[in-house]
Formats: sequence, C-alpha cells, structure tokens
Amino acid sequence: MARALHVLKGDHASDAATVIESQIAAGDHVTVALLADARLPELPGGIEIHRVPGDTSYERLLELIFEADSVVTW
Repeated sequence: MARALHVLKGDHASDAATVIESQIAAGDHVTVALLADARLPELPGGIEIHRVPGDTSYERLLELIFEADSVVTW
C-alpha cells in the first residue's frame, strides 16, 4: 500500500479529489494537507486531514512529506 500526501493550497480541488478517490480505490493510504485557508474538497472517508498551520505545524508537514511515497501539490 502506497502512502500519498496531497498538499492543497486552494487551486484545483476538484482535480485533486478525482486523483485522491482513485488512490483510495486502489488501497493507498492518503493524507491531505490544507495550506492556509484552502477549502477541503468533497472526499471519501478514511483520509487523514491536516490543516497547516491551524492544527499541524510546518515542521510536522515536513515530516509528512518525508514519510510519504509520493507528494502531489495542487
């Protein structure tokens, strides 16, 4: 099972949701990091969500980046 991190800054939320849904369907572990005031798109359940810097620090975001097998920025 691959570990994917998606970092959303606000643009392309619907595109991100499409990719995330396919990764979940493939059995991947998906984490989403929302930067600043980025809005969370409609996503399936079972996804780890982090709001940076609201509930997650930038230091923790860096750790998430290194823990992931792939990182996609939107």
